[in-house]
Amino acid sequence: MSESRVKRLAMTLMDATTDKDPLVHEQIFSALCYLGGAEPEEILNACEEYLRQHDKLAYPHRIIILRAMEAVVRSNLAQLDKSTAKIVIFLASNEMTKSKEIIFEWQQAASNVLVAVGRRFINKVMEEVLTKFQPGIVPHYFIVQTFANLSMTNVFGMVPFLNSILGTMLPMLGMAKQDNMRTVFCYALQNFSESIQEYMANLDQAPDPTVRRDTFSNDLFSAYEVLFNSWLQTRETKLRLAVVEALGPMSHLLPSEKLEEQLPRLIPGILTLYRKPAEAYYVSKSLCQILEAAVNIGSRTLDTQLEALLNALQLQICSPLDSSTPVQLKNHNEVLRCFTVLASSFPDRLLGFLLPKLESGNERTRVGTLTILRQIINSAPSQMEIKKPFILSSMKLPLQDNSNKVKRAVVQLISAMAHHGYLEQPGGEALIEFLVRQCALPTDQPPQLPRRHSLETEDLTDGHVRDISVNTLFLISTTVDRMADVLWPYLLEFVIPIHLSNALTPLCKSLIFLAAQRQEKDEPDFQLLYEAGATLPTPHALLARLLVVSSQPYVGEGRAAAVLRLLNVLHLSIHKALGPLWGKRIPALVEHLEANTKASLSQKEWEDQLLKFLRQTLEAISDTPWTSQLLLEMGRQLSSYNGSPQEKNFLYKCIGTALAACPNKELVRKQLQELLETARYQEEAEREGLASCLGLCAITHLDETLAKLEEFVKSDVFKKSAGLFSIFKDRSDNEVEKVKSTLILCYGFVAKHAPKELVLARIDADILRNIFLYFNTKVLGIKVETKDLMLKLCLIRSICLICQAICNSTQSGDFTFSRKTELVSQMMDFIKAEPLDSLRTPIRQKAMTACMFLVVLEPPLSEAEKAELVESCLGSVLPLPLPEAPREKDGGLEAEHKEPLWCDTLRALKDLLKSILHRHMTPHGLQIMFEHLSPWIKSAKEHERERGVEVSAAILEFYREKLNVNTVVPFYNVGLLIALFAPRCTDSLAGTRQHAVDCVHSLLYIQLYYEGFARDHKDESLEKLKALKTGLRDPDVNTLFQACCNIAQVIAKRLPPDQLLSLLLSMLEGLADPDKNCSRAATVVVNSLLKERGAVLLEKVPEILAVVHSKLQEVEEEAVRKAAQQTVHILATQHKAAVVSSLLGNPLPLDSCSCLMWRALASEPPLATQVLELLLEKVNRDVPYKENKSFLRGSGSERVATFFPLAATCALHEIMSVPECGPAIVGLYAELFVSLLLRVSCTVGVHLPKNMQSKERKSAGRGQPLRPLDPCSSAVETLKAMLTQGGSEEVARAVSASGGWESLRSVERHHDGVAVLASAMAKHAGPKLPLIVKNLSPMLNSIYDSQRLTTTAFFAELLSSNVVNDLVLLASVMDSMTARQRDPCTSVRMLALRGLGNMASGSPEKVRRHGAQLLASMMNGMDDKDDPHSLVALEAMGGLAKILGFLEERDVRSMLLHIAIRIRPFFDSEKHELRRSSILLFGHLTKFSAGSCEEAFFEQILNGLVTLLLHLQDPKPEVVKACKFALRQCGPSMGCPVLCDMFQNHLHEDRSLHYGEFMNDVCKHLMQSYPDTLSRLVATNLFYFKSNWPDIRAAAPMFVGFLVLHVDREHSQQLDLDELIAALTVLLKDPVTAVRVKVAETLGRLVRIA
Repeated sequence: MSESRVKRLAMTLMDATTDKDPLVHEQIFSALCYLGGAEPEEILNACEEYLRQHDKLAYPHRIIILRAMEAVVRSNLAQLDKSTAKIVIFLASNEMTKSKEIIFEWQQAASNVLVAVGRRFINKVMEEVLTKFQPGIVPHYFIVQTFANLSMTNVFGMVPFLNSILGTMLPMLGMAKQDNMRTVFCYALQNFSESIQEYMANLDQAPDPTVRRDTFSNDLFSAYEVLFNSWLQTRETKLRLAVVEALGPMSHLLPSEKLEEQLPRLIPGILTLYRKPAEAYYVSKSLCQILEAAVNIGSRTLDTQLEALLNALQLQICSPLDSSTPVQLKNHNEVLRCFTVLASSFPDRLLGFLLPKLESGNERTRVGTLTILRQIINSAPSQMEIKKPFILSSMKLPLQDNSNKVKRAVVQLISAMAHHGYLEQPGGEALIEFLVRQCALPTDQPPQLPRRHSLETEDLTDGHVRDISVNTLFLISTTVDRMADVLWPYLLEFVIPIHLSNALTPLCKSLIFLAAQRQEKDEPDFQLLYEAGATLPTPHALLARLLVVSSQPYVGEGRAAAVLRLLNVLHLSIHKALGPLWGKRIPALVEHLEANTKASLSQKEWEDQLLKFLRQTLEAISDTPWTSQLLLEMGRQLSSYNGSPQEKNFLYKCIGTALAACPNKELVRKQLQELLETARYQEEAEREGLASCLGLCAITHLDETLAKLEEFVKSDVFKKSAGLFSIFKDRSDNEVEKVKSTLILCYGFVAKHAPKELVLARIDADILRNIFLYFNTKVLGIKVETKDLMLKLCLIRSICLICQAICNSTQSGDFTFSRKTELVSQMMDFIKAEPLDSLRTPIRQKAMTACMFLVVLEPPLSEAEKAELVESCLGSVLPLPLPEAPREKDGGLEAEHKEPLWCDTLRALKDLLKSILHRHMTPHGLQIMFEHLSPWIKSAKEHERERGVEVSAAILEFYREKLNVNTVVPFYNVGLLIALFAPRCTDSLAGTRQHAVDCVHSLLYIQLYYEGFARDHKDESLEKLKALKTGLRDPDVNTLFQACCNIAQVIAKRLPPDQLLSLLLSMLEGLADPDKNCSRAATVVVNSLLKERGAVLLEKVPEILAVVHSKLQEVEEEAVRKAAQQTVHILATQHKAAVVSSLLGNPLPLDSCSCLMWRALASEPPLATQVLELLLEKVNRDVPYKENKSFLRGSGSERVATFFPLAATCALHEIMSVPECGPAIVGLYAELFVSLLLRVSCTVGVHLPKNMQSKERKSAGRGQPLRPLDPCSSAVETLKAMLTQGGSEEVARAVSASGGWESLRSVERHHDGVAVLASAMAKHAGPKLPLIVKNLSPMLNSIYDSQRLTTTAFFAELLSSNVVNDLVLLASVMDSMTARQRDPCTSVRMLALRGLGNMASGSPEKVRRHGAQLLASMMNGMDDKDDPHSLVALEAMGGLAKILGFLEERDVRSMLLHIAIRIRPFFDSEKHELRRSSILLFGHLTKFSAGSCEEAFFEQILNGLVTLLLHLQDPKPEVVKACKFALRQCGPSMGCPVLCDMFQNHLHEDRSLHYGEFMNDVCKHLMQSYPDTLSRLVATNLFYFKSNWPDIRAAAPMFVGFLVLHVDREHSQQLDLDELIAALTVLLKDPVTAVRVKVAETLGRLVRIA
């Protein structure tokens, strides 16, 4: 019987192979394999029988079964008996040959079965297959392929058959007319040849060691003749490739004499196949095997084929290579293998062929030839050893090729040559030089190599070639020992040439490594040896070059550090005296470099350190001839840097430093002359460098430098230059100006660096005289103003340097600068000449900086001169258009975003004004300065105001810092000055606001200093001003108002009494300020100072309200509106009833002016309390709405709000929105809360009257109301404001966070919003509740359903909090809820039950006392008849789940089974809420199952266990969580500790569950602990085979499969297996793929009990 069931299972699965889904196919395959693992022979027999009986089954379905058979055979081959093997072999043989046509997948599957069986039963397989391999008859395609595959999978078993197979096959070759048959014959011959070679290679392990190669040679030669002579000529690609692939292995087995005889035909025949690129790999692979076979027999005829071979192979290597295509890459490697084979036998012929190819101009030919050379150098080193000179001599032309692909190939070849000793030969230097030149290519490309295929198919960039070259140079320097003597010191020759600068970093790294290696091998004190005729650079050249290169530390991969380290290594070679100095200084310099980045390192500081290093070096050497030689070398190198301005500039500085250190004055003069004659004056960097050079030289050679400058101008060289320039009329003026500019700059630098004790004597006579001589151009004796920008800038810079030199000189205090006025006038002319519509040049900035230096010199400027200077500079800078940079309207201009030239210009203006003010540090001097600045501070253009105030802040801060008061004097104009800046504290630009506060802060401190306070005195109130600055970034009006008030308080506190009037008068003038913010600030300040005078309007109460309302509509300034609010407040303190009555008459919706007036009444609590009481009376007295017939709704009606309650609600909202109203709200808290909550309840779904709706639309069109008017929203917002201002902000926030306010407005979710509000009140406002409950309780009997529902919802939620117990409210509220169970409204009944259930969390200790009453209420709720949607029942189940844990056990046990049975139908309810609640309640019931109910309830658990486990796959996550909870609760009651632990450990609510693994373990333990329940569990699962949810339909058969997997044989008998198989068979047709997959899996598992 069991056999028939296994067979039936297999048959059922095989019947399902007709399924169209691939996933089901795979699962059927797996299931059959599973069955085969248990009963391999029976399943194989079943499969054989099925296929035999279902002869018409379509081949795609047969394939699944054959695949399964193959898998079962492979897995159980050792256990398979011969009879079964024979049956399988026969079936597979028939399946394979049933159709004469080729149906590949089907016949391949059958062939695979035969091959699998043939691993062990080769003789049986051959016995069967050979019957279908008859002489004279062309066999089936797959017969031959099976032979081929068997020969590879069972070499030792198959080779003995090959002789007879070949004998039978040979005649068939001529009979095969179809290409596919010929192809499979070729495949077989290839595999036969490879297996014979493997057999011969392992004869010691072979079963028949007598087998010889000769046994097969003749047969294979006969086959070869057919393949080569006939089939190779076919046009069919597949056949041709099969022939080619077969010829390669066959060539190794052909008779030697036959192979020798065939080579003249074979090789050309193979080579002709290269015409088709797609076949190249197969041709190359076969050709390589043929060549190996020919070489192995020592073929003599191969020599005659060599030329054609080499040409063909060369073409393959030169073909474009896309390395992303694997076949192309494999072909490339096979061709290179061919060259390796040929190189071992024909090295001379091979090189004779290759080396001339290097002379070709074709890029591909050259790259290919270089690639081949690299291959044979690496793979045939012994044959190439004596050929090295020839190979090296042939590299001349490739080294000159500009193609990057050729360059890369050469670099790769050089790497190979380095490893094999080529570079040590004569001519190797050229290769090293080539490598270095590639290292010097530009590095404008990313450093990483491109993808491999792009190296072949796309153009290589210079950057890629450089990267490869750099890596190669470093590798051969560090890893090839024999290269050390070749590269050292030869690489030093490449350090000096400028065009190789980009190679310096890799060169230095290699040289440092080689030098360190040399030190280790030889001696620590090694140095360079300069032999006669040597080309090594001199020590002077090395020092000059490396020092200049290090001036750009982060260029060229940070070459400065590498260069300095190389210098340190070479210190003995540079000079013997440098060891101690460089040993300390160079590591320090390198460390400084590495501690910084390009962004953090100052270029000037770095250059100064290098120049200091050079000075110390020359001092340490202290050798005049050596220094002179260094100077000559530096001069020689100057012209090399023409394309590197920064490095040339630094070289000039080095020359200047060396000149200063050189005691040979004749040499100094000669060098200066040469520098002046050869300089390229057109280049700015060169002008700067030359000037720096002469300045540095002047440190020790001042007279010689000045003399040489003057002599140069008078010399013929200068005159000739001017004359030459005049030939080119367009260029002459410009070129001469450049020379003059340079000379002027030279004088400035000479003055800067000249000795301090000598400079003053040379200023007028030697320096300034010549400067103006060069600057002033005269035509016919008349001075002509120059227009050359560079000449102007050089003049200005020289003047700055001269002024600094004067100030720094030792006698500066006694020096009168006679040409000061003339220079100031010249600078002013420059400033005035600049355009006011743009800032393009630094002339303004530089000229103002020069004036700053000039102002401090004697004699002082007159008042008129100062005034003209200040006005000119202000007028030239402040009105400039805004720089084109990111700008924040209220954020001001951040320094990092400003245009650098503008920042420098404004800074120069500030410094100049400070310099002028410094000479007149008095209130009068300050007043004069601000008379010039005042128009800019009050400008209508905000950018001019900002700049004016920013400059003012800088000046006042400077004045405060520098002020030194010796006697107490009055600061007579402090009021006027404060009035100038105080309104600016609210300017439209944040930068202006902040600078204005700085101005007020400085002015008040200056006042304190003038009053006699010490300079270190800190005034607490003034320090607060600084703290206000951060807040002034915020453009918010209220923030600015508060800041302005604070500033006004400080001013009022610190301003002297005599200044108050002038301050007020000036402030009032500020009301007409062009900036409205500033006019409002003036009002705020004035009102703060006059606060006591606002009560004068009290007499005008009757008329004022209307006037105020009217004016508020016209005025936009906030200060005026605030004043109007104050007026309303004053009126209300005297006439509150009249004011309230009048304001209530304003039309709805309230406009912004009415809102302001209502808010004015909230500023004082006593007044606010009285107003709130008046408004509450209006809200509670009138009916909340009226019922109006709605024609649009037929007989229905709509609720329309009444006017006065609505108006009073709006007024309450405006008043309670004001924070000052808080105390008044607290005093009326309960009354306000209850009234507003009920107002919300009565306005849900209520509409505005028609007349108000039209008014609202009209006012909305005018933009007056603050928000649309809606009765319910108005009430909700008022309630929210009441809570917020009444000290219950946490309540309002909690309700907002939970979405409660939105719910309160919703008709459907209003009760949820009430619950959220009640919960928040209980949590955050508990003490307020007794009075609220007292005022709210009567509403449970309200005539309005909405008020009853709201009150019930509020009380129900209160019961969830312990606060009702603490406040002794529980009994009354609980009784109220119990009474509501008879309410006609379903929602009220539901909420009442919810409240009773909430007692479990609010007052758990009271639940036990009232247990019977609560339990009865819940049971009544579950049995509620007037509950069509089960809402009351759902609430009853949820409530019962909550209170169960607190009830007396006797109360629950009496009804336990009743409850369990009552809720069981809900487990599979269509509503997920009911499923969830019923399952949760079931989980809670398990706590009461102990004792007398234990057995009965265990039955309930077993009844529900399958449902709970299956619903772990429920589509609703909340139901899944409920199931996890219920199962965790049921676990302890099941009497199986392991299962209980599983439920506890794996069923966490928020943790994902691997359902399959979990169910497997559950079923395992169920069958171990409760094997008798198998039929019951399976029967329940069968019910869910028809579930509506696909996931559960899929889970049910999987559940059954796992149960069957783990049940023992004995207990499996309780199952009706036939019924189960029938049910699964039906389910196997389910429309959902996942279900069918699980069914197939389960069918496979049934083998255990079949």
